[in-house]
Parts: sequence; structure tokens; C-alpha cells
Amino acid sequence: MLGATPGGILMFSSLRITVLSIAFVFALSAAWASESMSDSGRPTLLIIDIQEFYFEAGAIPLDGSLEAADAAHKVLARFRANGWPIIHVQHLPKGTDTPGQDVQPDSYRIRPEVAPQSGEVVVGKHHANAFRETDLLDRLRAFEPGGLVIVGMQTHMCLEAATRAAADLGYKVTVVGEACATRDLSFAGHVVPAAQVQASTLATLDGTYSRVVSLEDYLRESQVGE
Repeated sequence: MLGATPGGILMFSSLRITVLSIAFVFALSAAWASESMSDSGRPTLLIIDIQEFYFEAGAIPLDGSLEAADAAHKVLARFRANGWPIIHVQHLPKGTDTPGQDVQPDSYRIRPEVAPQSGEVVVGKHHANAFRETDLLDRLRAFEPGGLVIVGMQTHMCLEAATRAAADLGYKVTVVGEACATRDLSFAGHVVPAAQVQASTLATLDGTYSRVVSLEDYLRESQVGE
């Protein structure tokens, strides 16, 4: 028996240490690979569904949509100034698979504050999760992003879905709190005000699926060459 003699015990102990060492090396390598994917390279901006139907004249007006769009514009301007990758995500009407500013009806068009410029990627989607049945992941892999910055609408729905999905795929995600907006919700006969929906959603995402930061903090930390 292996453990019947001191020599056998020594062999078993050495074997155990070797196995544990190999396991540790593999775990360390996996952690390094995940960290490397998240931290290396330039960040990519995902702008989720900042579209006309979420504003005052639209079918689903959100609380603070104008202010959120303005904040998202400032983040977008910083990415353009830095030359960092940008992906616009546009929720499309049923029967339409091609995104863009000529989509019909007009309410599905991206707001002027964050409208895509020539050469910027636009991904169309039909589900809350921007990764579902789209080429978003392939687009991200082509950019080899050093983390994602996500802004958009609705905070509790499509923005949250994209943030959770990206985190589950191994990306480090930053959400700019003022650059997203939501609305009142109802449950079991109770109305949950938009401010509470916003706060609870961001609180859930922060620290687990993303890092939630203020607009001021993000603009300060994303300055290049200063």
C-alpha cells in the first residue's frame, strides 16, 4: 500500500503538492487571461437605445431623458476626441433588420445628440439583451477592447441586460450613471418612481456587474495626455 511506509507517505505528499501546484498554475493563468482581456487596449463605448421613442413626444418617455442624452453626448465626444472605438446599439421595429437613421418609423431613429458618424459601428437588435441574436460580440472582439463603457436607455431594461451580459462574458464594465434614464414602474398595485428604479438598478449593477461612476469622474479619468 502507498501509505503503509514512510517512503510511501512521502511519495503521496509529493504527488499531492505537485497536483495542487499544477492546479494553481492553471487557475493563475486563467485569471491572468481574463484580467488581460479586460484591462489591455482601449475601452469601447456602447450607446444603448438612445432613440426618439424615449423622449417627450415618444411612446415611452423616460424621466430625465434629455439630461441623460446630454451626458451621453459628453461621453461620446470624449471617445471621439481620444480616437477610441464606439458602437451604437439601435432597437429596431419588427420586420426591420438594418439599423440606421433612415429606419421607419421615425421614432426608432437615434437621437441627434448621439447620432452615429460615418465609420462608427451601428448594431441593430430586437431583444433587450444587445448580445442576443446580433453580431455585437464579434464587433467587440474585432476591437479587442480594454473594458466597456456603457450608457443608454432604459436603465432597468436594455442597459442592465447589456451590462450583465458583458460582465458574464468577462469584460470589465463601467456605467456612467447620469448618462442613462428610466421611468416609473408598477408592481402589485404600487408605483415605483423612476428615481427609485434608477437608484436600485445602478446599486444592483455597481460592484458586481460593473463600476458605476459619475459623469464628472469619468470625464476626469478618461483624459488623455493630461
